[in-house]
Amino acid sequence: MNPTHTSSPAAATALLLAAGRGERMRPLTDATPKPLLAVRGKPLMQWAMEGLQRGGVQQLVINTAWLGQQIPQHYGSVFQTKDQTPMHLRYSQEGVDFGGALETAGGIVRALPHLDEVFWVAAGDVWAPEFVFSADAYARFKASPHLAHIWLVSNPDHNPQGDFGLSAQGLALNLPKLGAMPVSVAKSATTLSEQPRWTFSTMALYKRAFFESAWCDIPAGNPHGVKAPLAPMLRAAMDNQAVSAELYRGPWTDVGTPERWAALNRSGP
Repeated sequence: MNPTHTSSPAAATALLLAAGRGERMRPLTDATPKPLLAVRGKPLMQWAMEGLQRGGVQQLVINTAWLGQQIPQHYGSVFQTKDQTPMHLRYSQEGVDFGGALETAGGIVRALPHLDEVFWVAAGDVWAPEFVFSADAYARFKASPHLAHIWLVSNPDHNPQGDFGLSAQGLALNLPKLGAMPVSVAKSATTLSEQPRWTFSTMALYKRAFFESAWCDIPAGNPHGVKAPLAPMLRAAMDNQAVSAELYRGPWTDVGTPERWAALNRSGP
């Protein structure tokens, strides 16, 4: 897509993931998609939308599936808040097109024709109100040789072993997990396995080239609706030193259960 072509909308610099079923959130998600559940007075996904808007994003793609029609019905084609430039919305409707969500990598590749060469990805079911979608971070990543830049957080109770390591040079590390290896292999991997692991926050910057590389065999636009997770692609890219990372120390909750949702609303103003 040519962002300056007058007959086409500008390429989007962000994708918000909002297609999941939210099975563990039932019965709350039986009639409402999880990203629209209210957290502290506004839909959960709106926290990320407002952060992206503050960061200067003017074109946003939102993917949908489960009860997905409710999201464009709620937000329409323009998102406006006080003192901010309006953010134009378009939708990648996986439920309409394929009958269900395509998982994270499948959903991103489906939206790829609408996305710019560099773009943010955030999740509509993650609450991180202080995360800054920084224009400076975007520019630094764009100028870097890396294909992805991810933000890591301290391990929550539901993911005590974490996901990835972080090198002193700011590279994300695909570290082995002792519990997943035979004892003989684990002993030889002790040094690596003892390095701290952090949880992937879902906030990230990507280059289109990441989804056009050897570790992604889905054609742009995902015309056949291939379902594919993101973690194996990230791990392959980490093994090629193509993923940078940093820590986010602010409040962060993966709203994956009714208990976590209720706790956020109890602790809020």
